[in-house]
Amino acid sequence: MTLSDIKALDSAHFLGVFGERCPVCFTRGEGATLYDQDGKAYTDLFAGIAVNALGYNHPAVTGALVAQAQTGILHTSNLYYVAPQAELAALLCEHTFADRVFFSNSGAEANEGAMKLARKYFYAQGSARYKIISADHSFHGRTLATVAATGHDYYQAPYRPLLPQGLTQVPYNDLDALRAAIDEETAAVLLEPMQGEGGVTPASPDYLAAVRALCDELGILLILDEVQTGVCRTGSLYCYEQYGVVPDILTSAKGLGCGFPIGAVLASEKVASAIAPGDHGSTFGGNTLACAVSLSAMRYMIGHDFSAVAREKGAHLMAALKTIRSDKIVEVRGMGMLIGVQLTQDCSAAALSRELLARGFVAGTAAGNVLRLAPPLVITEAEMDAFAAALTDALK
Repeated sequence: MTLSDIKALDSAHFLGVFGERCPVCFTRGEGATLYDQDGKAYTDLFAGIAVNALGYNHPAVTGALVAQAQTGILHTSNLYYVAPQAELAALLCEHTFADRVFFSNSGAEANEGAMKLARKYFYAQGSARYKIISADHSFHGRTLATVAATGHDYYQAPYRPLLPQGLTQVPYNDLDALRAAIDEETAAVLLEPMQGEGGVTPASPDYLAAVRALCDELGILLILDEVQTGVCRTGSLYCYEQYGVVPDILTSAKGLGCGFPIGAVLASEKVASAIAPGDHGSTFGGNTLACAVSLSAMRYMIGHDFSAVAREKGAHLMAALKTIRSDKIVEVRGMGMLIGVQLTQDCSAAALSRELLARGFVAGTAAGNVLRLAPPLVITEAEMDAFAAALTDALK
């Protein structure tokens, strides 16, 4: 089919949640390069929204996917033991704070599971605590519960009254506002260590530590949403490590499967012990194929220290971006390989990303008129330098 054929089918039959998409259909990939139907090459600096950490056609991903598929077992259900599920859970516990892991199919499902776990933790104690406080400009998913936790009015407005009750937002990086919002019914605080969709805005250096201390003082739980910041993306396996803060619950997805859908809830034994059989579950979550792919990818990234790779390459990309002399750039910020280029209001990030696409470079956007970059961690310095040059020209 031609691109016009695909667009016509999409327009006629697909639910219009994505509107007019970027005018390209990728048909294959290799490394950090994507190819469209006409064979045109594009250097990818967005990785499917921070998903394809190992880029395209990496043997740790495709090899595991093919090998598992050839066994004939893609799914058997959680009524039975699943070997790669058990191994992946053990690997995540070995390399994080967590004692227990539950697998879902997406980041939104992981965040739903985290909120359920927080509420069940207090319910099991006979406590009335149920409220969860998140941050303005946050993004936690598209389900009804995660929309209620997402701090953007334009996401929430069509779905009011919001469900479930008890989810509120306060300004990010504002400890006083958080303290003022907490009451005797507050169960947990849910934060991203760096807001991705909200503008690629890191937590200030002392903020997360102060939030952790506040949660400890008041006996409530800290949930960190690391769906976008996790899996080496920001320069450590999970971003919380760089803040010296240990959460009670953490959510992961995106890079966890390097392109294959999988999410995870990680929790300490103290919190996880509140869960009893039947309290939560999933038909597809933690299926054999997803866990086999994730296990292979995670072993590869941990074994090859991709946290250091993200730090080094992120520093190179950040430096290249900061050398660009343009009055359209207000600020370049981020951590590791999750970087935001804040633009002036007269320079549309969406229009700039389209201009870059026409020049053969894939970039994303975020709220607040930000060009968002989350490249595959296998991207080369030469490819990043070529992108910086293309961005310089596009800004002109």
